[in-house]
Amino acid sequence: MSANIKRDIRFRVYMAFTGICLFGAAIIIKAAYIQIKEGPKLHALATELKTRYRYDTLEAERGNIYTEDGILLSSSVPEFEVGLDFSVMNADTFTKRIDTLSLCLANLFKDRSAAEYKEEFIRNFEKRTRYYPLCSKINFLQYEALRSFPIFNRGKGRGGFITHRTEKRDPPYKNLAYRTLGIYRGEKSSGLEGEYDDELTGENGTCESQKSAAGWMPVEGSEVEPQNGKDIVTTLDMNIQDVAEHALLHMLQTKGGQYGTCIVMEVKTGKIKALVNLGKQGQTDNYLEDYNYALIPTEPGSTFKMVTLLSLLNDKLITVDDQVDPEGGRIRFGDDVMKDTHGGGPEPIWKAFAESSNCAMAKLANKYYGNNKSKYIQHLVDLKIDSVTNIDLPGEQRPKVNKNLKKWGATTLPWMATGYGVAISPMQTCMMYNAIANNGRMMKPYLVSAIKEYGKVVKTIEPTTVIEHVGDSSAVAQLQRCMRAVVTDGTAKGIQSPYYTMAGKTGTAQVTDGKKIVYSDGVYQGSFVGYFPAEAPKYTICVVIRTEQHSAAYYGVSIAAPVFRQVADKIFSSNIGSWAAPLDSFARSGSGKLVARMATTDNYRFLLNGIDKHVAIPADYRDGLMQLIVDSTRHINVQPARIYKSIVPDVKGMGLKDAVYMLETCGMQVQVQGKGKVQSQSVMPGTRIAKGQNIIIQLS
Repeated sequence: MSANIKRDIRFRVYMAFTGICLFGAAIIIKAAYIQIKEGPKLHALATELKTRYRYDTLEAERGNIYTEDGILLSSSVPEFEVGLDFSVMNADTFTKRIDTLSLCLANLFKDRSAAEYKEEFIRNFEKRTRYYPLCSKINFLQYEALRSFPIFNRGKGRGGFITHRTEKRDPPYKNLAYRTLGIYRGEKSSGLEGEYDDELTGENGTCESQKSAAGWMPVEGSEVEPQNGKDIVTTLDMNIQDVAEHALLHMLQTKGGQYGTCIVMEVKTGKIKALVNLGKQGQTDNYLEDYNYALIPTEPGSTFKMVTLLSLLNDKLITVDDQVDPEGGRIRFGDDVMKDTHGGGPEPIWKAFAESSNCAMAKLANKYYGNNKSKYIQHLVDLKIDSVTNIDLPGEQRPKVNKNLKKWGATTLPWMATGYGVAISPMQTCMMYNAIANNGRMMKPYLVSAIKEYGKVVKTIEPTTVIEHVGDSSAVAQLQRCMRAVVTDGTAKGIQSPYYTMAGKTGTAQVTDGKKIVYSDGVYQGSFVGYFPAEAPKYTICVVIRTEQHSAAYYGVSIAAPVFRQVADKIFSSNIGSWAAPLDSFARSGSGKLVARMATTDNYRFLLNGIDKHVAIPADYRDGLMQLIVDSTRHINVQPARIYKSIVPDVKGMGLKDAVYMLETCGMQVQVQGKGKVQSQSVMPGTRIAKGQNIIIQLS
């Protein structure tokens, strides 16, 4: 390469480098000039722009909670806080309109007179108060009314009308299922509101606003729309929830309990159809849903005997027809003596279970597992007794099972076999009994069946099987037989309905927590858990009630079983369980024939002649109350009606004369409302009648 070419290239490089340096120097000089000379002006402009523009949050709506049949249980309702800026109000407008405005406010809120409003407003107008709090937590209708009032209808810029909107969760059913639905408190939300907070909470949007003479105006096209929260569909049935709460509340107020819980579970799926938790408030007779007692472990007492019996049956160590000797209700284990009010001589195991014999069950457990305690504990582990149910509610406490055999004494096993020395929650008890009702399949209890977004199902929660078989078919069948005997021949035989069958187990346990409560305080826990109809179970119901100290009524059959019966009656009579026929078609005579609704002789003669059915009606019963009998060959016969003085009959659909005659024959005092035929009755059919009991019949 020649020297001239090299010189030319070097010259060009120097020129380019010099240009870059000069350009950089110019940038530095210009930046310094802007910073020093124009800086204050630009800072002021930036500050002005900040005050002229802002980003507002567009709050997303929280999702709603529904039942499976579309009933709204919880939703977000707008609330408004309203203040006044007297500094922007026009003096002439204020003077002309203050009287009308004061009168409108007095009529709307009814908290002060128009004169008092006027005096207060004039005083603040003269002071030119920038912010005067007018009202808070008003609803949308009140807010709309305020906006239309004189002066206020001129808006914020000229009428000084300042508003702030918030959202509150509004449960339409108020206290009903209050603890289950929960409270929305942000990160501290409880119940379903807390468990499904991620689904219920939406994503907020934003909007840029510009300040103008008329106030802050949104900048077109700047909005980022909020994404509203999803809706959840709960398994709760508010009809069942309602009757369960009323039945439990009545029992607590009548017997004076500390608290109680009632769980209704659908047998095949594990869906929770009702969950009631009522606790006493101080020294009053008021009970509210304050704690989720269904998820708090306690010593279950005799309802735990089912677990012990299931273990023995699964190991093929016994059959329920084998004999057991309770030894008169006094058996020594180590240095302690177990006493039993049900003790007698040798009897079949099924009968000992039905009579809830502590000595019988403790003796069986000690005989077969005394030298192999780990095997008994393994049964508890296999049945998930030591695990939580994982129901979709926060706050479930872990059961307490002493698995450290080194710390066991001579009394540990026999007492545990009868429900002491182990703590499980009512929900877990319900889940176990539901497994027996479901022919051995244990289902996980759950409260939400679907999640929806803008009305469309985006997620379906299916039933979950926890254990496929808690025992073989023989063991389960024998347990079902034992629980049926509890109602027909055992401790709960007083609650049997004439319309449908039921099975279950009573439980009564002295309560201790080792600190505040000891056994000598005389606090008990009465419980009943069972299912119905016994031959084809649809629902399992668990009722647990904690008594006051030294309460006169504390047995499970006295305080818990009646609640079970009331809830079961309501479900059955309302066809909530989708039974194929109405209540009265399930009532059967001793011969197994189907018994229809009752009516007078003339009613049946008119009906049968109308459908061209000629049935002989005895002349002796021309004016009496009859019932229609249809046997298996569809042969129709009309016979005198059977009226049981101790049982409330079903009079729905009857005329007034027949209904009153029938109820008074049963010994009830009848009150009548309305005209026409009987549409409803205040006392459930099949309920046992108290002497002189009143009943209200509502006519259509």
